[in-house]
Amino acid sequence: MKIDILTVVPDLLASPFSHSIMKRAQDKGLLHVQVHNLRQWAINKQAQVDDYQYGGGAGMVLMCEPLANAIESLQTSTKYDAIIYMTPDGKTLNQQTANQLSLQENLLIICGHYKGIDERIRQRFITHEISIGDYVLSGGELAAAVLVDAIGRLLPGVLNDETSALTDSFQDNLLAPPVYTRPADFRGDKVPDILLQGDPRKVEEWRYEQSLERTKMRRPDLLKGEE
Repeated sequence: MKIDILTVVPDLLASPFSHSIMKRAQDKGLLHVQVHNLRQWAINKQAQVDDYQYGGGAGMVLMCEPLANAIESLQTSTKYDAIIYMTPDGKTLNQQTANQLSLQENLLIICGHYKGIDERIRQRFITHEISIGDYVLSGGELAAAVLVDAIGRLLPGVLNDETSALTDSFQDNLLAPPVYTRPADFRGDKVPDILLQGDPRKVEEWRYEQSLERTKMRRPDLLKGEE
């Protein structure tokens, strides 16, 4: 999979893709992430990419010309399956969206900044608008990193055990069950006996029951329509 990211502050994205699972995914050739500085397509020698908003008000807006020129330039070499704008008023990211996007080959992510991007760019180019939560960040870069991580870990071969992603929270609309590791007795708190008995069928039944119970307690909204 190839993911291009368009931003005015590319340095913010240097670290998230240089470590851990995202780095391994790229080292294996399973994921290619390329960050592009929007100022490459600035409208003047001052590297301007933003301007005051019509109608007045605080905050700058990313302009049409740099964004359109950047998107069209990138499209000359890549046919994108989705052009995604990270924005607080987009659809809230969930596991199902990550699953769907992980099946694509080429994605372009636009990072908003300041007051966002000109509405005409949203209407003309954007295919998906995604939010990572009901709050506002300084820009879309951290949100883009979250989205790439959520997608990238689902690609076949990225995780050492590919079944791991299938048991994550929100797959099948359930939260993950509690997990334990050594020692079996920590200061008097013991691992549930069923996990030590070596019966895979009973372990899976226990994990499902725990997932269901945890979801009922913490996120009952996920179970609407399931009961």
